[in-house]
Amino acid sequence: MFLSILIGYFEQFIFVFLLIFFHEIGHFETARLFKYKVDKIYLYPTGGISKFTSELNTSFIKELLVLINGPLMQIIIYFLIKTIYPYQRPLIYLKNIHYSILMFNLLPIYPLDGGKLLNLFLNKIFSFRKSFNYTIYLSYIVIGIFIILIPNHFKINYIFMVIFLIYKTTEEYKNRNYYFDKFILERYLYSYNFNKLCIVKSLNDFKKEYKHILNNNEKIYTEKEYLINKYEKQKD
Repeated sequence: MFLSILIGYFEQFIFVFLLIFFHEIGHFETARLFKYKVDKIYLYPTGGISKFTSELNTSFIKELLVLINGPLMQIIIYFLIKTIYPYQRPLIYLKNIHYSILMFNLLPIYPLDGGKLLNLFLNKIFSFRKSFNYTIYLSYIVIGIFIILIPNHFKINYIFMVIFLIYKTTEEYKNRNYYFDKFILERYLYSYNFNKLCIVKSLNDFKKEYKHILNNNEKIYTEKEYLINKYEKQKD
């Protein structure tokens, strides 16, 4: 009896490890394909993190593929295990684990995959700064819904999950100015050939995949002129 229970827990551990590992492999290998600066994969009991660095001004399609290839790889490995695993009873655990990990990661909470996808699509509508702020606000709303549901699902792992989400979202919120500064600095350092044009009043209105004309204090600047002036003044 004890041995069968132990084997059952071991099977669940292997399933969790494989699903999380291949989920992160999907992100990691896609990032490497696009020549991102990749570091390593960190695996935890509740999930994983693929560490890589990319420009914040990278294209929509590249970001989308890096994000969706994690869940996609997890789905592929799930059906592969389901097909080749010889014992049917443990596959119930596999199904529950797979959908739990998948649904958790696709929650619209930053920095989960779902939160990053939300931010990516908001960037098609709003400025970079507004998109990130709206993503964080919506993340807190979704976390708030989780907190409301806690009395009906009072489990210690559920509590830890909510605490983890609050911590990570708050950490990202504190970094919001760093991300914005990096986004703007890249515009100064590199030349991007964006086809779409937008007239704005300040840097706060800059959008991803757009070049800008700044109408500032009745003076008109190209994006590059404005940024050169801004950063040259900082050097002085």
